[in-house]
Amino acid sequence: MTLANAFGTSFNADAVRTRTFTLNGNQFKVKVPLTAEIEALYERVKVVDESKVAKYYADLSKEFFDNKDKYEGDPDIEIKDADIFIKGRSLLETARSKVITENRITEMVRLLVPEDKDFDMYKVSYEDIDALFPFGVQLELIDEINSVIAPSYAANKKK
Repeated sequence: MTLANAFGTSFNADAVRTRTFTLNGNQFKVKVPLTAEIEALYERVKVVDESKVAKYYADLSKEFFDNKDKYEGDPDIEIKDADIFIKGRSLLETARSKVITENRITEMVRLLVPEDKDFDMYKVSYEDIDALFPFGVQLELIDEINSVIAPSYAANKKK
């Protein structure tokens, strides 16, 4: 006998794992991941598509490489062959961070439960999310999902 069977035939584990939140008048459902699922999610977030990093880096660095003379002698900007540093911060690392942020947003949005039961959330890409939600709303959405799947002690204490 499994633990689920101990709760009876009407026990629905998916319903127990589903929570809701409202964002700007829209109600969203989130399936709270099991420990193994959240660990796998975090591992997927860390996988960096180097071609995206290269594209973002090219976009970020274009102005600096195209106008090296303009930035020569600027103490805050150091242009090297492999990277550009602005006030000591690497543009290459900035590009990498952007990819990781997009991965995180995508993985978290995939935890949402669609109204259409046939819709596969794992087919959702960051480009789909970015076309639907402005970046600020994406961050707000991720914060809401995070607070639903991992509520803080203070949030639990209020209940």
